[in-house]
Formats: sequence, structure tokens, C-alpha cells
Amino acid sequence: LEVAARLAETCTRLGVGFVFKASFDKANRTSGDAFRGPGSNAGLAILAEVKAQLGVPLCTDVHEVSQVEAAAEVCDILQVPAFLCRQTDLLRAAGASGRCVNLKKGQFMAPQQMIPAVEKVRQAGGQRVLLTERGSCFGHGDLVVDFRGFPRLRDEAPLLFDATHSAQAPGSAGDRSGGDVSHVPVLARAAAGAGVDGFFMETHPDPPRGLSDAATMLPLDEVEPLLRELLKLWSVSRG
Repeated sequence: LEVAARLAETCTRLGVGFVFKASFDKANRTSGDAFRGPGSNAGLAILAEVKAQLGVPLCTDVHEVSQVEAAAEVCDILQVPAFLCRQTDLLRAAGASGRCVNLKKGQFMAPQQMIPAVEKVRQAGGQRVLLTERGSCFGHGDLVVDFRGFPRLRDEAPLLFDATHSAQAPGSAGDRSGGDVSHVPVLARAAAGAGVDGFFMETHPDPPRGLSDAATMLPLDEVEPLLRELLKLWSVSRG
């Protein structure tokens, strides 16, 4: 509620559309002992409270077909995680839910390889589809962003850029992903210049205390200054 309220107020003041995203279950953590979240029932109840108090649209991850129906009752956007972006049954269930579907591009996928994933969602009835670029695997334990792929992805669906996950070094901290949060503003500015349609960013009031992706979460106080920069660049790139 603290994070959602701060972001909602900031985005309203800046005239930016805002969707609050949080996960009830992080099923793709590096270690089996890592914190995963409160689970479906408790997590969706928290998200419902966020919507009731703040009136903001919501997004959450679905990892299994069995999660789709309950998540769709609460959330406006269902997100398919990057590692699951080829899972036909999950894509079809999300597409049939009646909700907008955000497909995170797999770290192992070329831009053109996401077209069949979008088609699976649409064939199931999902006509509102978003794509999110979050970097591609390079060597061992690092991600790179290939901005050449942005036009190809935007030809297929509106494109978001995940500025924080793109700064990750997956699995580099042994039992968790590492990364360098200082890369986030640089990558985000480049994406704004490339004309991306929106941004996905993880933020936390005190990132070192974060239980997931602490190394790449943007401090909450730094979100507004970055958004102001991105709006200036975005307005130029979009004409």
C-alpha cells in the first residue's frame, strides 16, 4: 500500500498512466529456500485491498493454469513470466481470461520468436496483449539489451521495457540474482529514446531489505526524478 500510494500520486501528478504490479507467488526464484510470497489467497486479497483503497489497475504473475481464474477476478492484467513465455496451455488460459495479457520476453528468445507466443494468446480470445523486453542472456550470469529488437516487437504489440530486470545478473550471487541498479537509469533513458510504449520498474522504500531482486530495485525516492527524465526523452522520440 505504501509503494502503490506513492507511485499513484506521483504518476497522477506527472500525467502518467499507472498500473501497480505485485506477485502473490514468485515461483521462479533461484533457490528453493528463497522467499516466494504470501501465496494465492492471501496475496490476491492484499491486491484487492490495494485496488479498493487506491482505485488503481493491477497486474500480477500467473505461473500455472490453475492460478488464472482467481487472478483474473482481481487483476486487470495477467503477466506471463519470461521463463514461461512459450507455455501453450498457460498462454491460452491467460488469453481466454478476458484480461489484458503481458508477455515478458524470455531471456532466451529472439524478438521474432515472440510472435507465436502472442498468436497463442490471441487465438484463445485475448486481443489485448502487451510485450515486455527484459534483456537477453549473454555468456554466464549477465543480461544485455538489444535495442535493435524494439521495432520488431512493437510491430506485434505495444512494448514495455523492464528497466530493473534488465540490469540483473541472473544467479550471480549464488542463491539469488545479482545485478547493478546503476544501469537502470541508463537503460531506461535509452528505451525512452527508442520510443518504447511504457516502462516496468521494480521499486522499494529500502531496497537492501527487499526479499526479491534487492540488487536491482530502484529506491522509491528515485522513481519520480527518473520518470521526469523519461517523459522528456519520450516526448521527443514519439514526436
